[in-house]
Amino acid sequence: MSQTADQPSVEHAKGGGVGGQDLPPHRYTPALAQQIELSWQDRWEADGTFHTPNPTGRLSAGFERVADRPKFFAMDMFPYPSGAGLHVGHPLGYLGTDVTSRFRRMDGDNVLHPMGYDAFGLPAEQFAVQTGQHPRITTEANIAAISAQLRRLGVDHDQRRTFATIDPGYYKWTQWIFLQIFGSWFDEDADKARPIEELTAELDAGTREPAAGTNPSGRPWAELDDREKKAVVDGHRLAYLNEAPVNWCPGLGTVLSNEEVTPDGRSERGNFPVFRRPLKQWMMRITAYADRLLADLDRLDWSDSLKQMQRNWIGRSTGARISFAAGEETIEVFTTRPDTLFGATYMVLAPEHPLVGALTPDAWPDGSDPRWTGDAATPSEAVREYQRQASRRSELDRQDAGREKTGVWLGVTAINPVNGRELPVFIADYVLTGYGTGAIMAVPGEDQRDWEFAKKFGLEIVPTVERPEGFDADSGAYTGPGRMINSANDEISLDGLDKAAAIARITEWLVEHGAGEATTTYKLRDWLFSRQRYWGEPFPIVYDEDDRPVAVPTAMLPVLLPEVDDYSPKTFADDDADSAPEPPLSRATDWTTVELDLGDGVKKYRRETNTMPNWAGSCWYYLRYLDPGDDERMVDPELERYWMGPRETADSTGVKDTGGVDLYVGGVEHAVLHLLYARFWHKVLHDLGHVSSEEPFRRLVNQGYISAYAYTDERGFYVPAAEVVEKDGQFLYEGKPVDREYGKIGKSLKNMVTPDEMIGAYGADTFRVYEMSTGPLEQSRPWETKAVVGSQRLLQRIWRVVVDERSGAVRAADDVEPAEETLRALHRTIDGVRDGYGTLRFNIAIARITELTNHLTQAYGAESPVPRSVVEPLVLLVAPLAPHLAEELWSRLGGDGSVAWAPFPTADPRWLVEDTVQVAVQVNGKVRSQVTVPADADAAALEAAARADEKIAGYLAGATIRRVVAVPGRLVNFVLG
Repeated sequence: MSQTADQPSVEHAKGGGVGGQDLPPHRYTPALAQQIELSWQDRWEADGTFHTPNPTGRLSAGFERVADRPKFFAMDMFPYPSGAGLHVGHPLGYLGTDVTSRFRRMDGDNVLHPMGYDAFGLPAEQFAVQTGQHPRITTEANIAAISAQLRRLGVDHDQRRTFATIDPGYYKWTQWIFLQIFGSWFDEDADKARPIEELTAELDAGTREPAAGTNPSGRPWAELDDREKKAVVDGHRLAYLNEAPVNWCPGLGTVLSNEEVTPDGRSERGNFPVFRRPLKQWMMRITAYADRLLADLDRLDWSDSLKQMQRNWIGRSTGARISFAAGEETIEVFTTRPDTLFGATYMVLAPEHPLVGALTPDAWPDGSDPRWTGDAATPSEAVREYQRQASRRSELDRQDAGREKTGVWLGVTAINPVNGRELPVFIADYVLTGYGTGAIMAVPGEDQRDWEFAKKFGLEIVPTVERPEGFDADSGAYTGPGRMINSANDEISLDGLDKAAAIARITEWLVEHGAGEATTTYKLRDWLFSRQRYWGEPFPIVYDEDDRPVAVPTAMLPVLLPEVDDYSPKTFADDDADSAPEPPLSRATDWTTVELDLGDGVKKYRRETNTMPNWAGSCWYYLRYLDPGDDERMVDPELERYWMGPRETADSTGVKDTGGVDLYVGGVEHAVLHLLYARFWHKVLHDLGHVSSEEPFRRLVNQGYISAYAYTDERGFYVPAAEVVEKDGQFLYEGKPVDREYGKIGKSLKNMVTPDEMIGAYGADTFRVYEMSTGPLEQSRPWETKAVVGSQRLLQRIWRVVVDERSGAVRAADDVEPAEETLRALHRTIDGVRDGYGTLRFNIAIARITELTNHLTQAYGAESPVPRSVVEPLVLLVAPLAPHLAEELWSRLGGDGSVAWAPFPTADPRWLVEDTVQVAVQVNGKVRSQVTVPADADAAALEAAARADEKIAGYLAGATIRRVVAVPGRLVNFVLG
C-alpha cells in the first residue's frame, strides 16, 4: 500500500479513548477507516485498478485479459456541478451503480462505469451576470469539488473517460450531431431519417413531390428558383427554423421554458411578467418520431410507471380532422369525439391561432351579445386586448380546470358541416396552440370546460349522448357512456349507435363529403431548441445574404464561444411585450460577422447568436464515454457495437433487443424530457448509420429520494435543520419554537447533510453501507444520522472476524474446518447476497452479510481462529459495499492483487438444501404444535413424529381418530370423531 511521509502506516493506526478507557490498539475506528480509505484510493489511482479496456483503439491496453468476459455498461445520469456540491441524497444512485459495477466485475464481466458533468446551464451564467466571473471558472471549480467528493466515496469510475459538456473537444461533436440532424429529413414511407441530399435528388428526378406546407408558391419543383428550392428543402429538415410561440420575459431579456414560469405567468427568477409571443427559433422535429418513440417503449426494461409517463407526454390520440368554413377561410379542428359533432354550438380558437387576424372583421355585427364583445368598440380592439391578457398567463394556468372561463367573440361564424348551423367563433385561453390544431369545436353537452364557457356566455347546449335517468342537466356536462341522440340529418343518423360505431360512421360521412378525415395527433410538440443565453453550445450555423441557414463544415468545428464583457442578455421594461431578444452573443460583433469560403468563394456570413439548450450535451454523452479522446469520430463504430450493440438473441417473448446501456440510473425528474430527447437523437443517429443500437438505454432504474426533517419558523421560512435543537419535546431555533416537517433533502428546505460530514465522522465505507442498507434502490427512504452507527458496528464486527483487535494478527486459519452449520450459513449468505446485488436490493445483501457475521462472531468468539475458507468469502461478499475495508482485509489475508478483480463467491447448492423442516401439526384443522423432521420425511414418518409430540399426544389420548392427513414438508392433520 502506498503511504505519504506524514501519514502513519495503516497497520499501526490506533483509535482514541472512549469514556476514559483505551480502545484495543487494532480496532476499526473512524480514524483507522479514514487512513485505510485514503491509502487505497491513492493505490487504485496509481495502479489504474478501474481502467476499463476497450476491444480496440486508444484505450485497448489490457483487453486480452478480459476478452472472454461479457461486457457490462453501467452509468448514472451525470450531475450538474453546482457550487453546493453533493448532499447525501445524490450518492444514492452513484453508490447503487458502483456496488453493481464492482459486483459484476468480480463476477466475471468487463465493466464500464464512467462519470462526467453536464456543465452548460443557467446557474453558472446567473453567477457570471452577478459577479462578472466567466462561467467556465465557476463551473470548473465546482467540477473539481464534486470530483473530489466522488473520489472520497470510493467509486470505481474510469477517470480516463471523464469529461464535461463544456469541453470544446466534446461540444465539437454535439455540434456535429446537430449538423447530422440539420442535414436530414424524415421519410414517412421508410419511417426513418435520410440525408437531405437524397430528398433533393428525388425532387430533381421528379420521383417525389414537396411535403404539404413546404412549398408556399404551389408551383412545380422544376419551376422554382434556387432560393425557393432552398426554402422547400429547409422546410423538410429535422432541425429547422420556425416562428414558435415562446415564453418571452422582457425583464430578464430571455425566453423561458414552461418550467421556469409560475402559474400566474411570471418568471420564477425575479418575478417578472412573462408573455406568450411568436419568435423565430430553432426547432427539432421530434414529432416525426412520435410513433417509434411510443412503440419502442415496449422493448425496454423500464418500469411501467416510467413508460406511462412517456406515453402520456407523447399523448397519441386517434380521431378526425374536421373542416369548418368561415367566410373565405377554413378552420381545421382535431377531435377524438367526432360522434358529438351535431352537438357543436360554437367554436374556440387559441388566442395565438394564425387565423385570428384574418377572421376578425372591422366592426361588430348588429345585435352582438354584449357578453361576447369584452366591452370593446371593435372586434380588433377586443381581440388585441384579450391576446395581451392571455399572453401573460402560463400554459399551466390556462389549463387549470377550476379557473373561470374567459374569451371574446371574433365577430364571425363558421358552418357546422353536418347541419349547416352557424357557430360563433371565439378566442379563449383554455385552448392552446400546442395540442391538435389550436382550434376546437365546442360541444358543451359533453365537455365540462365547454359547458362552463357556454353557461357564462349564454350559448346553447345540445346533448348528443343519452343521459341516465335522474341526471341533473344543470350540474354540468355529461361525460359518461350512452347511446347517441339528437344526431341526424337527411343523409346520416347516429341516433341509437354506441360511441365506437358512431365515430366510425360519422368519420366515413365526413370523408365522403370532403369535410374531414381520420387522423392521429399528438400532445408532443416539436422541441424548441434555442436559448438567448451565453453559456451554451454555439450553433454550427451561419446565415447567407438571403438570410438562409447554412451549415458550417465539419472541418471548422468546434465553433467556439467568444469572450464577452457582459454575460447578461439585454433586458427591457417589464411590460414591453413587443420587445425582441438580444442575446449576449449578439454584442460580440467581431464574432457574429465572419468571412468564410463554403465552396463558392469567400463571402460574408452572420453567425447564429442563440445557443443550444443544456439538454443538447446530455442527449448523447453515453456514447462519448466509449472514448472521449477520439478526435476523428463521435464514436468508433466498433466500440459502439461492443458496448451498446443489440444482443443477438431476442427475449423470451421474441422481442428483438434494442441495444443500449445495460444499466442507467437516475432521478424520476428526468423521466420525460431528457429521456425523450436522448431517445430521439439516438434514433436519428441509428437511421443515418452512425450507431448500431436502436435505443440509448436498455435498462433504466429511477433511484428513490432521501428525505430528512426540515423546520420552519413562525413566518413559514425554512431554518437550518442542523442548528435546530430539541428540548422538552419542543424544537427550537435560536431559542424560538419551530415546526417540524419531512421533505426531500436539498438547499430549499435547508436540511442538507453532506457526505463529507458523514465520511469525516465515520468513514466512507460506513456511509456507503448505511445508504445502501436503507431500502431497495428504487425506494425513497428517510435519512437518520443517528442510525449510521449501526453500519459502523457491522463493519467493526467484520473487521474483528478477520483481525485480532489486540494483536493485529489475522485470525484466519487454514487448518480449521468449518462446521456444517457454518457452511450452511456461508452458502445461504452467498446465495442471498448474489440475489440482493443482482436485483439492486442492496439492503437484502447487507442483511445476509450481517447474519453471517453474527454467526461467526457467536461461533468463534473474539480470539479463536476462524476458518480461512469462510473468512475469505466474507471479505469478497462485502467488497462491493465497503471496498476499502475489503481491500485492506484481502491484503492482510494475502490475497492476490486488488479485491476488485477477485472472483465473487458462488454458493454450493448442496448447502442450500434444508436438512430438517418444521411441520405444523393440526387437530381438526387447528394448529396445535410443530415438529421438526428430516426434510425428506414421508407421510408415515410425519405421522409418527406428530404422535410422539407431547402436546399432540394429549389431544389424541382417548379420542377416536377418524382420519390422518399427512402432507410431506407441510403439515399433519388429525381428524377426530
